[in-house]
Parts: sequence; C-alpha cells; structure tokens
Amino acid sequence: MLKKLDLVLVTLMMVALPLAGVAQPKKDSVVMGMTLEPPGLDPTTGAAAAISEVTLYNLYETLTKIREDGTVAPLLADSWEVAPDLKTYTFKLKHGVKFHNGEVFDSQAVKFSFERAAAATSTNKDRSLFQTMAFVNASDPETVVIGMKNPEPNLAFLLAQATASIVEPKSAPTDATRPVGTGPYTLANWAKGSSITLAAWPAYRQAAAIQMKKVTIRFISDPSAQVAALLSGDVDAFPKVYAGRSIGQFKSDPRFAVLVGGSKSKTIVGINHRRKPLDDVRVRRAILMAIDRKAMIDGAVDGFGVPIGSFYTPGSLGYVDTTGVNAFDVEGAKKLLAEAGVKTPLELSLKLPPPPYARQGGEVLAAQLAKIGVIAKIENVEWAQWLSSVFSGPFNYDLTIVSHVEPFDLVKYTEDNYYIGYKSPAFNSLYREITNTPREADRARLLGDAQRILAKDAAAGFLFQPQWISISNKRLKGMWKEIPLFATDLSAWRWQ
Repeated sequence: MLKKLDLVLVTLMMVALPLAGVAQPKKDSVVMGMTLEPPGLDPTTGAAAAISEVTLYNLYETLTKIREDGTVAPLLADSWEVAPDLKTYTFKLKHGVKFHNGEVFDSQAVKFSFERAAAATSTNKDRSLFQTMAFVNASDPETVVIGMKNPEPNLAFLLAQATASIVEPKSAPTDATRPVGTGPYTLANWAKGSSITLAAWPAYRQAAAIQMKKVTIRFISDPSAQVAALLSGDVDAFPKVYAGRSIGQFKSDPRFAVLVGGSKSKTIVGINHRRKPLDDVRVRRAILMAIDRKAMIDGAVDGFGVPIGSFYTPGSLGYVDTTGVNAFDVEGAKKLLAEAGVKTPLELSLKLPPPPYARQGGEVLAAQLAKIGVIAKIENVEWAQWLSSVFSGPFNYDLTIVSHVEPFDLVKYTEDNYYIGYKSPAFNSLYREITNTPREADRARLLGDAQRILAKDAAAGFLFQPQWISISNKRLKGMWKEIPLFATDLSAWRWQ
C-alpha cells in the first residue's frame, strides 16, 4: 500500500506529465534598451543617430541593405548594375511592395525621396551625396537609373544608410511623428521621454518571417541604470550599452550573451575653426598634443576604443596610422600656444551632448587641457540643444565631443557649412581627385593623403574608434556584434 506522501507525489506527477507535453506559447515580444531617445522618426530630415537606430530596416527601408559584416545586399531593389565608369547605376525594384498607408512603392517614390534629399531646403545630413546625383530617372515603375556627377564606387553602400530611406510622398511632411515606410514594423506608441513601441506589420511582404510581433524600446541614458535594467530582466537586450565597467559580471553570468564588436565610428573633439584663436592651426595642434588618447579611451569608454589620428578608421580602404601626428606632448603643446601668442589661462567653452562617452570624455579632456593652461568650461546640453546650437548653427561653441557614426564621410570636411568650419582648398582638391579616380589602388593611395592632410591641419581632435558592447538574454538571437552603421535590424531577432 502506498503511503499518504507517496500517493500525493504520484498524483502530482500524473498531473504534471500531460502539461509537459503541451506546447508552450512561443515568445514573440522583446524589450530593448537604448541610450538616447530620437528627436523624431524621419531619418531623412534629422541628423541624430538615434533616429536610424529605431527606424532603419524596421519602419523604413532602403534600396540596398548593409549586413552585419559590412557587405551590401538587395532590399527594395532586387538587383543593380554599375557602369564601368562608376557613374551610372541601374536599380531593378521589387514588385508589389506597398507603404504602410497602402500606397504603391515604385520608381517615382525613389525619385521623390532622393530629389527631396538634394533640395536646397533639405535638412538631410547627407544632402551633399544626393546633390552629386546628376539625375534620377524613373524610366519605368520598377527601374531607377541614377547618374552621378563623379564616380562613386560606394553608392550601393551609401544608399543603404538611413538618410537614403524611401519615403511615401504624401506622408513625407509628417514622417517625424507619424512614420510611413515599407518596413516590417509600424509605430504603435511613443511615450515621449520613456519608450517607443513597434508592432509587426501584418501586410509586410515577408510577414511570416518576422518573429518579434511587438518591440518595446526603452530609453535609459545613465550607464548604471542600463546595467541594472539588464540584470533585473527589465530589458532583454541592450545594443551599444555602456557596461564596460561591469562586463566581467555579465560574462560570468550564464543568463547573458556579451558581444564586443568594431565599428566605423569616429569619436572626436570638434573644434570650431570660426572662432579665434581656434582658427590658428598652432592652437588646434596644441589642443591635440595635450590629449593622452589612452587616458581618454580609458575614461570615456572604459578602454573600449582604438586610437585614431584622422577622420578615418582602421580596416577602411587606404587607412594610414596618423596617431603620430600631433602626438601627446604637454611641453610641446605649451610651446605652440606661446608661438601663437596665446596668453594662458585661455578659457574655451566645451559643450557636451548626453551620451556617456561625451560626458565622461569631457571630464578627461578638461583635466588634460588644464595642464597646458586651457580652461575648458563644461556645459552639458540635451541632444536637441546640441543639434540646434552646435551642429546646425549658429555654431555657438568652442569645443565639443561627439561620435560620427557614418562610414565614408570624409566629404564632410569639404562642406562650407559643416559645423567644424574647416576650410582647405588643398583638401577639397584632393577629395575631388579621389571621387574622380575609379581604380581602387589609386583611391587607396589618395585616401591616405587625405588622412594626412586632416591630421596635419588638426582639423579636429581625433580621439578613437569605439568598440561597442551589446548584451542580451542568452536565448535571444539575431543581435549584431559588429556595427558597420547605426541600425538595429529587428527583422532578424528571435527567441531560441
């Protein structure tokens, strides 16, 4: 005879066995963390990288798509052909694609999007790219021919960036708050200051492949709060998290996957050439020579960075190491300031946007500059204020710290109204030569020369190439390790 306790155990086992065979509902939602809240949701009119982190490949799509390894794949274009002179590109578009509002995607939408981006009134941060298009012909609904004024070997890559998102013409004016694209997600809710919720779009052409039906993106700017949110399970994943000081804890916790990847980003000290005495190359060189890049990397990003000496990153075509130009030399920096007739202490404003690398890096920079008699007066500003007063004009700053996340953006230093204010006929002439050189080996050599000019001119305080840390629940798959551009491709995310 079974004892009473044994009978209870047998009964419990009999009840539990059928439950074990019942399929549990598959998890189809995820909570993601992000450091900054985007100021809007139209990446074709706003400069903040946070916009593309939310929208690119999720709400909006582009003709091409950049994979995690940096290669280019078809997206809204099924295929493309490039003329031998690298100036004419013919894109064959996908058939039957629609925008979220039901309008048909076709070549006219592409033509509208690119001509809008090139317009004199455009606020697209890559406007110069679209202005180098001699024409955009919508020869038939499923064919777009783009003619470039100069050879552009990287066009397929460049058109995969958020600034080249294809927008629906009628909805374009309101995309910043009511985005309409062709992507797998639509905007379900935006709780300003807190979170954004995306919902899988049932009418997406590959809807069955989208496993995350709901994505909640929470905005958490404080690094310690980011770590706490992950450890508590309040967020399932945090791409580009500021967890360098806690990375050992996450690596030893079996609940988490920890990814450390490279990027094409350049973190710099922006120096306003429009202001005296910063228009003097000797003063800019002195500022650079006061910077100990290793100490900066340790202080700003907890050691997760690679030193750079120009506006270019290791691994890119034609990269040369220019960190020896304006190398760390406190006494040399003092001598240059004296040669320039600068009386110390010299007070300069240092405006810092919200990211931790900028705020933490600003403290390091101020301490280092103080050793050469430069007093950097720190002013922490919100992202919208930084964009309006520093980046977009009236360029009301002396120094700033920011990461530029776009690859292939040397062209920025040729633009008259770029926030740095750098002007160099020699660099402009060299860049034109680069754009007119179809042979890769020749371009690589010229790109090396361009990096040397920017370093010699101390065009900015070139600091480091960030190495980004991304942490997620170990059962969550599809998150990128490498960061070839700022995007979070949610279409590949899934629970194991």
